[in-house]
Amino acid sequence: MVQIDDKIISLDVFEKRFVCNLEVCKGECCVEGESGAPLEDDETGVLEEIYPIVKPFLSEKAIEEVEKHGTWVIDADGDKVTPIINGRECVYTYFDEKGICKCAIDKAHKDGLVDFKKPISCHLYPIRVAKYPDFEALNYHVWPICHPAREFGAQLGVPIYQFLKEPIIRKYGQVFYDEMEDVHKTLVEQRKI
Repeated sequence: MVQIDDKIISLDVFEKRFVCNLEVCKGECCVEGESGAPLEDDETGVLEEIYPIVKPFLSEKAIEEVEKHGTWVIDADGDKVTPIINGRECVYTYFDEKGICKCAIDKAHKDGLVDFKKPISCHLYPIRVAKYPDFEALNYHVWPICHPAREFGAQLGVPIYQFLKEPIIRKYGQVFYDEMEDVHKTLVEQRKI
C-alpha cells in the first residue's frame, strides 16, 4: 500500500495493467452485477437534473424503470446506486450498432448537452473507492468479465492508474495524479513493481 495525503492506494493500481477493450467485452460491466453503479451523494441530484436531457437516449424499459423507481435508488446494502433493468443493465445505458453497451450520460456529455460525464465510480473503474472516517482506500477490483482489459493493458504496458488518468484528476486533482506518477517512478526504480 502507498499513502498520498489521506488516500491509501493498493500497489495493484501501479503494478497491474488494464485498458478497456470494448470491441471484445462489449461493455459487459454496465450489464452484469448485483446492483447499479455506486453514486456519490451529490451525484443523485445531478441525475435528477439531467434525466430529461438524457432520457431520449434511453430504452423504453429504462424509462419505465426510472419513472417507476426514480433516477437513483438505494440497493440491498443501503448504498445509493443507479437503477438497473430486471437485475441486469444500468438504466443509463444504450447499445450501439455493434451491440456494445455504452453510457447514455457519457453520450450526452460528448454531444455537449450536459456537463456531467458519468458517475465517478464508473469513470474510475476498475478502481473502487472505500471511504473511512480518516481516509479513503483506492483498491483494484478484479472482475472476470474484465479479462480482455487485463490482456489489452498487458499488451500495451499501461498501468491502471495511467489508464485512469482523466478520472483520477477529475476526482482528486492534477497534483494528486502527479504524486501518483512520482510513486510509480520510485517503485520502478526500487524494482518493487
